[in-house]
Amino acid sequence: MTRQLKINIPAPDFEGVDTHGNTVKLSDFRGQNIIVLVFNRGFM
Repeated sequence: MTRQLKINIPAPDFEGVDTHGNTVKLSDFRGQNIIVLVFNRGFM
C-alpha cells in the first residue's frame, strides 16, 4: 500500500544506492537543501 504525500509534510525517510555503491539515506541530508530526481521506468 502506498501512502499519499501531503504538502508541507517532511518526506518519509528512504534509502538508496549511489553511483559508487554506497548506501545513502534521505535523513543523511537533513538540514541541507537537496533535489531528489526520480526516473520511473515504464514497461510496454
